[in-house]
Amino acid sequence: MKDLIIEVNEENAGERIDKFLSVLVVDSSRTSIQKSIENGDVFVNGNKVNKKYKVQFGDEVKIFEQELKPIDAEPENIPLDIVFEDEHLIVVNKPRGMVVHPAPGNYNGTLVNALLYHCKGSLSGINGVLRPGIVHRIDKDTSGLLIVAKTDKAHLGLAEQIKEHSFTREYNAVVCGHLKEQNGTVNAPIGRSVKDRKKMCVTTANSKNAVTHYSVIKEYEKYSHISLKLETGRTHQIRVHMAYLGHPVAGDPVYGNDKFSAYLNGQCLHAIKIGFVHPVTNKYLEFTTDLPQYFNEFLNKIS
Repeated sequence: MKDLIIEVNEENAGERIDKFLSVLVVDSSRTSIQKSIENGDVFVNGNKVNKKYKVQFGDEVKIFEQELKPIDAEPENIPLDIVFEDEHLIVVNKPRGMVVHPAPGNYNGTLVNALLYHCKGSLSGINGVLRPGIVHRIDKDTSGLLIVAKTDKAHLGLAEQIKEHSFTREYNAVVCGHLKEQNGTVNAPIGRSVKDRKKMCVTTANSKNAVTHYSVIKEYEKYSHISLKLETGRTHQIRVHMAYLGHPVAGDPVYGNDKFSAYLNGQCLHAIKIGFVHPVTNKYLEFTTDLPQYFNEFLNKIS
C-alpha cells in the first residue's frame, strides 16, 4: 500500500477535488480521478468525499492506492545527456526516438529505464511504477529538455507550476510554408478526435484551453524555422496548433503530409529551453540546449 498526502494551498482553495488531483498525475483525467474517489481511495481530513467536494485552504488530502503490479521495466545502462541534477530533480536532454515511459509494446529502452539505472531507483513514486518521476513528457520523436522528479515533494511542486502555467517552455520547429505573421498566438482548445482516438484536434467538445505563441526565426523556400512558447501543455499541442494554421511541423507523420521531409522519421521539433522555480530551494532555474544534429542537417538541406 502507498499513501500520498497533499496539503491544499490558498491558490487551489475552492476547486473541485477531481480537478485539483488530476493535475498531479501525468496522463490522468478527471474521469480516472473520479473513479478513485468513488472507490473510496481519496480522503480529506480523514473523511471520504464525493467528486464534487471543493477543497479548502489547509485541507489534508490523502490518496490511498493499491500497490501496482511490477512491470517488465528494468533499470538499463542507457547513456543520458544530463543538463542538471541534484538530490531533488534531474533535467535531461532527451534524444528523438526515445519513448519517455514504458507502455504496451515499449517496456525497454525508455527514458524511465535509463533513469531507474542512473538514479538507482530514487524517483518520485506519485505516478506509480509505470511513470516514476515523470512530471511532464514530450513525444517520442520530439527531442529536448525534460524535468524528472526524484522526490514526491519535488514532483508536487513542479506539478503545481505546470498547472499554473508558470513553466518557461520554449521549442524550435521547422514548419511547412510561410506564416502570415512573423509573430502570433494560437488560442484554440484541444481535445481528442472523435474520428481517430489516437489523434488530438482543435475542438470545443471535451477539450481543454490551449495557447501557443510563435515567432519566425528564418524563412526558407518552402519552410519556416520558428520559435514557440507554450502557455499551456496539452498533448501534441504544438503539432496540432501548427497543423490547425495550415503549417504542420515538417516530418510530422500524424498531422502533416510533407513528403519531402519524410526521411526525418518524425517531426522536426526540439524542446530548446525550460525554466522553473526549484520546488525546494525556490530559486529560478533556466536551461537551454543546442539544436540537435538532425535538426541542423534538415536546415542545411532546405537552405
